[in-house]
Amino acid sequence: MLRKIIGFAVLAVVAVLVLRLAFGLLGFAFHLAVLLLELALVGLVVYWVLKLVAPSTAERVKEMIAGRPHPPADGL
Repeated sequence: MLRKIIGFAVLAVVAVLVLRLAFGLLGFAFHLAVLLLELALVGLVVYWVLKLVAPSTAERVKEMIAGRPHPPADGL
C-alpha cells in the first residue's frame, strides 16, 4: 500500500516536471514566433517608408532580397 502511494507521488512529481518543461519550451517557441513577426513588421514599415521616399532604392532592395541577377558593372 505504501509502495503504491510513493509510486504515485513520484509519478506526479515527474509529470509536473515534464509538463513544466513542455510548457516552457512551448512558451519559448511562441515568444520567438512573436519576435520574428514583430521584426518582419518593422522591416515592412521601413520598406514602405523607403518606397515613398526613394522608390528606386526600394526597388534595388527588393531585387537584392528576391535574388534576381543584376547587370554587371562597367569597368570592373
